[in-house]
Amino acid sequence: MAAGLVPHFANDKGVEKIFVGVKELQCMGARDPFDHPHVFLDMGGDNQVLCPYCSTLYIHDARVGADESDPAGCIVDKAA
Repeated sequence: MAAGLVPHFANDKGVEKIFVGVKELQCMGARDPFDHPHVFLDMGGDNQVLCPYCSTLYIHDARVGADESDPAGCIVDKAA
């Protein structure tokens, strides 16, 4: 279970894979108004997880910061 804030990711670019620096995240599909239900995903002991709604494959990469993504711009600033 997440200890703090869980970052949200959006796949507005429609890419197959997004590399992330966290193992717990929320996928929202694309940004509003094209989002799907925001789903919590936990990689557990694995290094990847597939979103059941939009089929985006999230892959953990230790070289990517917790507040970054590759491709860039997929992390959503919920405070904005």
